[in-house]
Amino acid sequence: MPTIELTDWLDEFGGAGFVWYVKRLSGNDTLANGTHQYGPHLKKEFLFEILPSINRTEVKNPDAHLNLYLDSHLDHREARVIYYNNKFHGNPKNGRNETRITNLGGSASALLDPESTGALTVFAFGLDAQGLARDCHVWVCRHETEEDVVEDRIGPVEPGKAIVWPPAQLPLLGPLQARTHCRLDDHEIPASWFLKFPTGLELVRKAIELRPDSSLDPDQRLLRRRDCEYEIFQSVERAIEFPAIKAGFSTVDDFLAHAQSILQRRKARSGRSLELHTRQIFIEEQLKEGQHFSHQPESEPNKWPDFLFPSEAAYKDASFPTGRLRMLAVKTTCKDRWRQVVSEADRIPIKHLLTLQQGVSENQFAEMVGAGVRLVVPTGLVKSFPKSVRPHLQTLESFIGDVRLLTT
Repeated sequence: MPTIELTDWLDEFGGAGFVWYVKRLSGNDTLANGTHQYGPHLKKEFLFEILPSINRTEVKNPDAHLNLYLDSHLDHREARVIYYNNKFHGNPKNGRNETRITNLGGSASALLDPESTGALTVFAFGLDAQGLARDCHVWVCRHETEEDVVEDRIGPVEPGKAIVWPPAQLPLLGPLQARTHCRLDDHEIPASWFLKFPTGLELVRKAIELRPDSSLDPDQRLLRRRDCEYEIFQSVERAIEFPAIKAGFSTVDDFLAHAQSILQRRKARSGRSLELHTRQIFIEEQLKEGQHFSHQPESEPNKWPDFLFPSEAAYKDASFPTGRLRMLAVKTTCKDRWRQVVSEADRIPIKHLLTLQQGVSENQFAEMVGAGVRLVVPTGLVKSFPKSVRPHLQTLESFIGDVRLLTT
């Protein structure tokens, strides 16, 4: 199917009477990591709203069935939506308490195919007059172009996060979430941020203020702070944009321009957030910028890797040993984007890539290794990768340890 059909699909299943649940498939959703828990995981709070019949703890593993149309791959199944609740049935300590979609046909389904790990996926639930799910249409994006089409509509979707578009409500700001440690009330937001939206660096600094986490290792620090910064961003966005949205717009063009501005800001934040957090952690780990690493250097004309070690000057010094050079690219997702890394920093044969994607298939990992790409993955995400892949992943803490040796 060409991309234009995806655009038509989004129009057809994005109007009144539908609610979207958009996520990136993890290794625990697909068959990639070989666990018995496969099948797309959707938050139970969401499914309980549209399938309240499964919201029961007195019955073990209640379920419901509905027609699921995998329109991107011309597949149809009578899917089972199940609430695994054995936490309340004999296993209170380690029992499951989650909802998944199963009965999808095994690896023949694009939703379970290991090669779909990391793919942006839209679940469009059709709702009846009472707001209950009657069926589900699904699109699994097959390449980066399709992902861009979806994210141009709803903004960036990060690994481990989901976006819900409620029916008959403005989707731009997403559902209101419960207060957490980093979610700010209006009076907690700096006054200057209401005059000018904070930069990515300002948001990162606020996250560090709220979660210094100095006792944690770099991997834990990175994940906790990035989640914190995302919550801060949402708080500021809601505080600034809701008044304008409630006031309304005089023309459709004004509304569309405002919506596009919000989406572009989201994409800009997502594109730099991980990179800025990583830089800050390098500094906290006593790596000096310009001496132990360079941020956004020019390795060759028109090539700017995210980080070079020990420095841009060392890289450009032909007498500096190639074996003591390192490069780190930073990409939130890597399913298709890892190929962009291969052409960076010509002197360095092994390209390190830090990612937050929750798993890759064994075939894709082999392709990365063959192209000279080595994945750096925070410790907390390693289990989402296939068992055969895990020994070949490097944690951020380990990578920092390695680059420390370059100048000793």
